[in-house]
Amino acid sequence: MGIVVATDREVVVIDLERDGREDGEGSAPVLAHGLSDRPTCLAADPLVHGRVWCGTHRGGVFRSDDRGLSWQLTGLAGRSITAVTASPVERDVVWVGTEPSEVWRSADGGATWEQTSNLETLPSSPEWSFPPKPDTHHVRWMACHPLEPNRLWAAIEAGALISTIDGGRTWRDRVSGGPFDTHELAVHRDAPATLRVSAGDGYFESHDAGETWRRAPTTGLEVGYLRSVAIDPGGPNNVIISASTGPYSAYMAGRSDGRLYRRITSERWERIRDGWPDPPTTIAPLLCAGAKPGELWAADERGVHRTDDGGQTWRRVSGYPTSPPNVRGLVLVE
Repeated sequence: MGIVVATDREVVVIDLERDGREDGEGSAPVLAHGLSDRPTCLAADPLVHGRVWCGTHRGGVFRSDDRGLSWQLTGLAGRSITAVTASPVERDVVWVGTEPSEVWRSADGGATWEQTSNLETLPSSPEWSFPPKPDTHHVRWMACHPLEPNRLWAAIEAGALISTIDGGRTWRDRVSGGPFDTHELAVHRDAPATLRVSAGDGYFESHDAGETWRRAPTTGLEVGYLRSVAIDPGGPNNVIISASTGPYSAYMAGRSDGRLYRRITSERWERIRDGWPDPPTTIAPLLCAGAKPGELWAADERGVHRTDDGGQTWRRVSGYPTSPPNVRGLVLVE
C-alpha cells in the first residue's frame, strides 16, 4: 500500500509498508520517473492492484502499474489533462477531462481513447469561464457512481456540475440550485445517491444523485471557499472538508490560510486543530479516504498527514524531497 502525491512539478511516492509499519510514519518519499510533463491530477484504480493514473499539462495521460514509481504514456499526448478517474465497476475503464472542456473514455486500460459527446452543446456552456483565463474552461473533477458503470459526474470550472447516465453519449446540464464552481465531489459506496461537494461557492449536498441540491448550513465554518472533500470509509455521514478565505489563499504556499473542518451534525461543522497550524498558514490540503474506518489522508506543502479517528486528530507521516508551493493530486494505492 502506498500514497502518491502530485505536486506542481513531480510525483512523489510514499511506500507505507516499506518499514513494516502500517501507519507509514517516518517513511521516506521517492520520486517517480517516466513522466514527460508537469502532473496535474491523479486517480487510483480501484480494480487493478497497484495501478495509478496521472494527467499532465500537455504530455497526455500516463499509467503506472507499480504504485506510482514508474510511468508510461497511454495516449492523448499534446492535450491538457485536468481530471482523471477510474471506474470502480468496470476493469480497465478510465475517464479523463481536459481544457478546453472535453471528456474522454478508455475501455482498454488507456490503449485507445474515445471522446464523449460534445459538452459545449449544453445550454449553460456559453457561461463557462475560468476566471484567471476567462476565454477558456476545463473539467476540474470527475466522480464515478460506485455501483452503476455508466453514471458519471463532471465538474466544469467554472460554471456547471454535469452528469451522464449512459457513459457520455448524452450529458445532463447543471440543475437549478446546484453548485456553480465545483472543485471535488465525493460519494460513499454505502450511500451511492448521496453526493458531497466542495465548491468555490460553498458546501453542497444531494440525496438523489444530483437531481436536487441543498446548500448545507455553514454553522461552524469560518470561511466559504472549499477546496477538497473526503468521506470516512466507516460511514457516509462523516465528512471532512478543506477550506480557505478565497482562491489565492487556498493553493499557494506562503500566502495561504487553509484549514480543515469535520462535520459534527447535519447542521454544524467543527474546525480541526490537532495537527494543523493555528492560526492557519498552510494551503487548503487535498484529502482522500483511507482503507479502513476512521482512516483519512491529507497533503499540503508540509507533507502527507493521516488520521485514524475520523479526522479528529492528525499526524504527519512524511515530508517531500523539496517542499512544493502547491499539490495537484493525492491518492491511496493498494
